[in-house]
Amino acid sequence: MQASQTDNDVLYGPIISTFLRFAIPSILGLLAITTASIVDGIFIGQFVSSDGLAAITLLIPFFTLVFAIALMLSIGGAVRAGSYLGQDKIEAASAVFSKCLISIFIVGLLFMSISLLLDRQILTLLGAPQELIILVLPYFHIICVVLVLQITSMVLYYFIRLDNCQKLGTSALVAGALINIVLDALFIIGLEMGLKGAALATLAAQIVQMLILSTYFLGKQRRLKLILRPGNWSEVTKVAYNGLSEFVNELSGGMVILLLNWLLIIYQGVSGLAAFAVINYLIFISLMIYYGIADALHLLISQNHGAAQAKRIRDFLVTAMLMVLVLSLSLISILLLYPQWLIQLFLQDGAVESQQLSAQFIHLVWPLFLVNGLNVTLSVYLTAMQKPLPSMSVALSRGLILPAGLLLLFATWLPEKQFLIALPLAEWLTFILALLLCWKYSPSNIIQKNS
Repeated sequence: MQASQTDNDVLYGPIISTFLRFAIPSILGLLAITTASIVDGIFIGQFVSSDGLAAITLLIPFFTLVFAIALMLSIGGAVRAGSYLGQDKIEAASAVFSKCLISIFIVGLLFMSISLLLDRQILTLLGAPQELIILVLPYFHIICVVLVLQITSMVLYYFIRLDNCQKLGTSALVAGALINIVLDALFIIGLEMGLKGAALATLAAQIVQMLILSTYFLGKQRRLKLILRPGNWSEVTKVAYNGLSEFVNELSGGMVILLLNWLLIIYQGVSGLAAFAVINYLIFISLMIYYGIADALHLLISQNHGAAQAKRIRDFLVTAMLMVLVLSLSLISILLLYPQWLIQLFLQDGAVESQQLSAQFIHLVWPLFLVNGLNVTLSVYLTAMQKPLPSMSVALSRGLILPAGLLLLFATWLPEKQFLIALPLAEWLTFILALLLCWKYSPSNIIQKNS
């Protein structure tokens, strides 16, 4: 069977070719998502207004809460199910899959209901002034419905990839991204529907993406099956615990963006918020690429961990880190050589103040791109080795404690926009912590202790 051959490659095949076979589809899939989101930002910034770009930036901290839960169940569940598959426990892996999928669908429905009932209160809490609330409210209502599909698709995507169906997962993400881009052009430019058009384009794309992913259940060689009564639900707690660092990483990132939004509105106004939206998109691009590499890494490591293959785990980790480093250096080169081109992609020519501020922001924060991908990789390694507390320490350090603490400190001490140097400094301090933890919890140390 194809699945058996793939499992054999994971446990015994060549390191680089095996890693690339898992990493490339994942990177392409996440790049498809990234492209669609970037095009959303470009269309809104160019054909709606810089205020529209600022408005959707304000929503990021709120949406990260539900995405944090989805990532926790996706990665924590895939790692646990991957360990079962490495031990050839197919039924146990299917039970984990079913519990995660059902749980995230229920979470999505609850989140949507609360969001629609408390829409204005939530937007006010996010720091939106009255003029932005009026602008973003129709977009917010539609996106709250879309999120149910998005997070369910996310969990399904991770488990489909775990069952060696990378092409199906990538095809779904690419198709969704292409539809989103085409409908953005139609609704925003052609029909002049503004932010509401962007939300409707995303809704249509998510429906198509979910339909494509659902064809997994028709496959004859699939190993995971959906069990409506999967038994002991206490295992969801263990899954959540193992994916805790991803939850903390995503949620704390949203909290830091919320703090940043407040500080930017205080010191720079809506123009500053629109200017930093460009930086947010650049950070998003880089993280999606790194998450694509990390997705492959945690699948490969979790199964080799189950099979007690310490050397292969180390080799996969080194391969992932080298790949991340090369991509980071490439991204920084583009950022430093062509900053004005990147800025003008998102901001209209008339938004002169926001363009100038964005250039200054890039000059302050670019060093974070050197190590943010390495931090993601090392954190995912710790998760895949079922060391959630060390992984969560890395996630908390880079995602909340250091950036939030340094932002508040520097906002008090440093003039105007200089407080943004807190972001790269937090990443570099986290990198030192991550290296120390991964040295302590090396593959050989963990496997020898477990044997």
